[in-house]
Amino acid sequence: MNTIGQSSGRSRVEWTVVPSGIGPLLLAATDQGLVRVVFHADGRVRDGALDALGDRLGAELVESASGRLAEPISALSAYFAGWLREFALPLDWTLCTGFNRQVLRELATGVSYGTVVGYGDLAGRVGRPEAAQAVGAAMGANPLPVVVPCHRVVESGGGLGGFGGGLETKRRLLALEGVLPEPLF
Repeated sequence: MNTIGQSSGRSRVEWTVVPSGIGPLLLAATDQGLVRVVFHADGRVRDGALDALGDRLGAELVESASGRLAEPISALSAYFAGWLREFALPLDWTLCTGFNRQVLRELATGVSYGTVVGYGDLAGRVGRPEAAQAVGAAMGANPLPVVVPCHRVVESGGGLGGFGGGLETKRRLLALEGVLPEPLF
């Protein structure tokens, strides 16, 4: 795992793992903004995500829960407490390009708290109504889940669809936002 603390001339990515209502989340930020959110970030998942992030960005990884991550940590805490309904964080879109970036930006700005959208509907919003499956792939590649709310994208027939954090995590996020009832246990 790359956790170098001294400057080596490479760009710097700050990271930390925080508790949440859906388990530990790894958060990482560049000087441009939040760049990565990873579900279930214990042990191997955390280490694998950090290795991949360091390789992809060619960056120096520094563990820090302050600085660049102070605002995202506060915002996510408020979201899971039910106080925050819209994220207004600076985001670094480096990890997604092309169609995926277009779809994720539309999702981030156009699908509000407590609502859902179908894969095909989201494809239509970006001018590609035939691209519902490609929208599904974009959701699966979302580097910023929760903040860019891929949990709000569902099947047109009412099914939950897939979710990188697992369907139980998707259910819990939709219940938090009032779309689904809270689980009984």
